[in-house]
Formats: sequence, C-alpha cells, structure tokens
Amino acid sequence: MNKITYLPLTGIRLVVATVALSLATFMQMLDSTISNVAIPTISGALGSSVDEGTWVITSFGVANAISIPITGRLALRFGELRLFIASVSLFSLSSLCCGLATNLDLLIFFRVVQGLVAGPLIPLSQSLLLRNYPSEKRNLALALWSVTVIIAPIFGPIIGGYICDNLSWGWIFLINLPFGIFVIIASMLSLSGRETETAPVKINFIALSLLALCVGCLQIMLDKGNDLDWFNSNLVICLAAISFASLILYIIYEYTSEDRIIDFTLFGYRNFVIGILSISGAYLIYSGAIVLMPQLLQEVYGYTSIWAGLAYSPIGLMPLILAPLIGKYGNRMDMRLLVTFSFLVYAGCYYWRSIAFNPDISFYAVIIPQFFQGFAVACFFLPLTTITLSGLSPDKFASATSLSNFFRTLSGSIGTSLTMTLWSRRDSLHHSQLVENVNNFNMIFNNYISTFESAGFTENQALSYLNSIIEKQSLLISANEIFHLSSLIFLTLIIIVWFAKPPFNTTSN
Repeated sequence: MNKITYLPLTGIRLVVATVALSLATFMQMLDSTISNVAIPTISGALGSSVDEGTWVITSFGVANAISIPITGRLALRFGELRLFIASVSLFSLSSLCCGLATNLDLLIFFRVVQGLVAGPLIPLSQSLLLRNYPSEKRNLALALWSVTVIIAPIFGPIIGGYICDNLSWGWIFLINLPFGIFVIIASMLSLSGRETETAPVKINFIALSLLALCVGCLQIMLDKGNDLDWFNSNLVICLAAISFASLILYIIYEYTSEDRIIDFTLFGYRNFVIGILSISGAYLIYSGAIVLMPQLLQEVYGYTSIWAGLAYSPIGLMPLILAPLIGKYGNRMDMRLLVTFSFLVYAGCYYWRSIAFNPDISFYAVIIPQFFQGFAVACFFLPLTTITLSGLSPDKFASATSLSNFFRTLSGSIGTSLTMTLWSRRDSLHHSQLVENVNNFNMIFNNYISTFESAGFTENQALSYLNSIIEKQSLLISANEIFHLSSLIFLTLIIIVWFAKPPFNTTSN
C-alpha cells in the first residue's frame, strides 16, 4: 500500500473543503426527503397510486444502502477523493435523468441508479473531512458536517412543497445540478494533491450480489406486504425466504473470503457496535415520522405541500444554533448524557403529538412540538457519530463511516415502509370499527342524515361526506398510535447508549 500522510488543511482551503464536503451531504440528504411531500403530486402526474409512488423514496434508499458497504473497498482501490468526485458527478447526471423521466417505471429506474452512485457521498464526506482537520478540531468538523444532515431534511419538504405548488415536479431532482457542479469544482480546488493511499484490492461481486438480493427482497416484501396481506401471500413468503437465505450465505461467504466487503474487525470495537445499534434504532423511527407527518397534514388537515413542509421546518431552528456549540464544547461532556437528553426529548415530543393531534388542531399546535424536537436533533447526530468512531484510527474512518451509514440508510428505508404499512393497517382497522356505528339504530346518525337532507343534500351525498370524516378520523387515530409507540421505543434506546465506554473522541490511537 502507498502510505500517504498530509498536514491538516488551514485557512481558506479548509473553509472551502468544509463547505464542499458538507454540501455534498446536504445534497444527498435533501434528495432523500424533498420527494416526501411530492409523492401525491408525482403519482398523479405519472398516473400511479400513492402506494406505488412511495417507491420513489424506498427505491433510492435500498439502492443507496446496497452501495454504501463497498465504499471502503472502492476508496482503497481508487482513492477517496477520486471516488468522491466521481460519485458527485454521477449523482448529478442521474438527477437530471430523474427530472426528465416520463413515467413511473423510468423514474424508479433512475432513482435506483441515483441511489447506487450516491452510496459513497456521505461516508466519504465524513472521512475526507476528518482526515483534513487537525485531530483536536475533529469534533468541530463533525458538528459542522452534522448541521447539513440536520437541516437538509427540514428544507427538503419545504422546497419540495414549493416546487409541487409552483413548478413541475421534475425540478425536485433537477435542483441537484447546481449543487453538484459547485461541489465538484470546490472539492477539486481545495483538496487538490491530497489523494488518499490506494491498494490493488478486489471487489467481491458474489458477496455484493448476495447483499443486494437480501436487501432488495426485504424492501420489496416490506413495500408490498400490506397490499398482499403479508404472509398469507406466497410471494411475500418467497421474498422473506430469499432475503433470509441470502443473508446467511452472505455472512458465510464473507467470513471465508479474503476480499471482504465489510471490515468485520470494526465489530470488535464496543463503541462502534453501540453507536450502530443506537443510530439504526433512532433513525428507523425518525425517518418514518419524516414521511408520515407531511402526508398526515395533507390527507387529514388539507395542508398544501408547501404548508406541510413549513409545519415541519421549526425542527431545524435549534440545531443550527446548538450543533456548532456542541462541536466546540461537547468533548467536555459525556456523550452518553447528550444522547440520553436527545432520546428523552424525542420520546416527549412523540408522546406530545400522540395526545395533541386532534381534528381541530391549529397550525401553531402542530409546529410547537417540532420546535422542541430541534433540541433532540441537535444532540443526536454528532454525539452518536462521535461514539461510533471513538477509538478508531483514521485509516478505518472510510470503512466505519460507510458501514454506519449503511445501517442508518437501511433502517431509514425499512422504517419508512414499516411506518406507512402500520399506518395503513391501523387505518383500516379503525375505519371498520367506526363504520360499525353507522346504522339506522344510532340516533346520532339519524339526526345527521336528517340535518343534511333538510339542507338539500341527498342521502348518498351525506353518506359520502360522513365517510370522508370517518376516514380522516381513522387516519388520525392510527398516526397517534404510531407516535405513542415511537415514544416508547426512544425510551428503550436510552438503555443501549449507556453500554458505550468512554473516552469518546475521534483522534488517532
């Protein structure tokens, strides 16, 4: 291996590199959430159902999760900087193709391509940032980087909503082009001559194929399970069996192969394992809520796309203020305390929603929990990333960050599918229970029909209106149940965090 070391960057080059690498993360995170509020618009424009439109989100997530684990191997083979530039370039090109797609199948295909080439973006932006910062300022570097991770999901729904209400849906993806061009130019200028060490490693395509088969079948099962009545369907059973068998074969093949995709030695680091479990569990809930909230506001309360995005946006106010402070002074605290505070606030905010969301809730009552949840978000990404990377040497950063982001992305995609499936199933249950009270023996129902008929409505019109009220009520009850369950899960995750062992730093050992 060609061992290469460089002095940390300083001055304007460090500033430009930080902006470029952080913006690359912002670009991908924005793309992951900007379509959340646009699913109804995209589905309508391309002549598909909302359920089918959800594949625009999950197809990207699955493809992204599949490509992330090989980032470490590709970076070692070609160099982190070269791979980063290539990834940004291909991501921008595939974004152009997504924006020009003329049907849902074509859009999903290019979203898969986009997800595959985007795999190295986040782990390499982290790794390159840490490599080029002085060791004593790496927590600050992670804090600056984490701001983009925090604010992108906030701006995503707002920008997506504005585009849906005022422009063609294709601009949801075309907006990546100017970001991509800037990142490419800024990275080449600021990081010129600072390529990482390379080695003639091989990519284990058999293991990669098994991993893709495992994750792909799992995601299809989760997306289609609700429509096919889960394990009453032979297709779902078959997908589950293939996914499980592929996972077992993948693990066996990886352990017996010299060209491993995953650096299994990372699982020997206690803090890495605890960090992965915490991030995955938290992101499973967090990502599900990011998709659920805009659709709940649009379908139940009649919000437009942009107002649904604005209602979610206050969550980003406190992280913008607190993240740099945590990066500068957080090393003086036990990171477990920060994560515990984060999870407690998450639990409190989700419980708050579960009891506050009612048919008459005001816009301000919607955004207040979002504001307080910002405290949780600010104390979430940076401390958990620091715990995950603590005790690792810089040469393991690329593999560690890629594996961490693999689990984060996969859990986020699974969380989205599980949340929407649970919402749909509980909606059907509550709808059927509420409809049982709609009969001629119910005096309230009879008075309702009489009131509408006296106002000039037919019985069918009155029943249709009543059904829409029942549907909104059942959707709301189901969402509140999910919020309540989310609160309990975050409380449980606190226990896991305290198995991590100090000290927590990202300096070389």
